[in-house]
Amino acid sequence: MELELREKTTLSREDAAARLRATADELPSGNDIVMEQEQARFVAKVPDKVALKIEFEVEDEETEFEIELTW
Repeated sequence: MELELREKTTLSREDAAARLRATADELPSGNDIVMEQEQARFVAKVPDKVALKIEFEVEDEETEFEIELTW
């Protein structure tokens, strides 16, 4: 079974940082990562080791910074 949650929104830098910080704070606590959208609730158990991928792209009109965790 495959489940997918995609979200794209515009936030202030402060709000984006708060959202990232809240997720990051869950990782070392041993808690699950929980994402909710409309009536769907996604829960992921995170193991002790994860793969971290960071991408940074600069193009003419857009800059993209992407952080990806996989396990």
